[in-house]
Amino acid sequence: MTDDRSGQILDAALTVFCQYGYGKTTMQDVARAAGMSRAALYLHFRTKEDLFRAGSRRAHARALDRADAALEAPGDVVSRIDAAMATYFEALMAQISASIHGGELLDAGVTLTGDIVSEADAALVTRLAAALDAAAAAGQVRLSAVDATAEDVARLLLAVAHGLQKTSPDPHVWRERRSLFFRMASAAISSPDGIGSPPSPQRVRRRGGSPPRVDTTATRGSRS
Repeated sequence: MTDDRSGQILDAALTVFCQYGYGKTTMQDVARAAGMSRAALYLHFRTKEDLFRAGSRRAHARALDRADAALEAPGDVVSRIDAAMATYFEALMAQISASIHGGELLDAGVTLTGDIVSEADAALVTRLAAALDAAAAAGQVRLSAVDATAEDVARLLLAVAHGLQKTSPDPHVWRERRSLFFRMASAAISSPDGIGSPPSPQRVRRRGGSPPRVDTTATRGSRS
């Protein structure tokens, strides 16, 4: 967590990073944007790297909060996971993707904040896996249909979402592609009885392999 003044500095820094890129941004630029002296800025953040990492940590914490809200919303589990991941990435990418220096900032993120990204991704996987496990326990999805654990599926969904971000600079395009993949995933693991519906007796018998009983009383009676 950050105090109010540090939060204001991080807000100003994000604007400056998007305006100039990471490489050309100086601590003086950030201090000017934050309305303070460079000496005062150094009391909060010792280096530009510290500033960038603090901004990344705050952004990922906020993104996880938004993902939590999406997972708690009503709806089937795959739709909720899709919404959670959409809001997670949009929270991280909204301002950066609009910057002409977005690519440079993403590269800087890989170099400078890889540990922060990994921690946040692991936290997101834990949340997604918990949602999938709860849905499986309720009979809403069948993870056995794809011979995978909830964590396996959560990691795959996140990996695909990360990969799709790199396929197009247009966020609308990768959102549509992610949505398509999630529909495919939903079709693979959704309960054949319908989301949230208990299995019908006929399907229980079919899955159990036992043929339905035939009442022959009437037949015997007609012969007597």
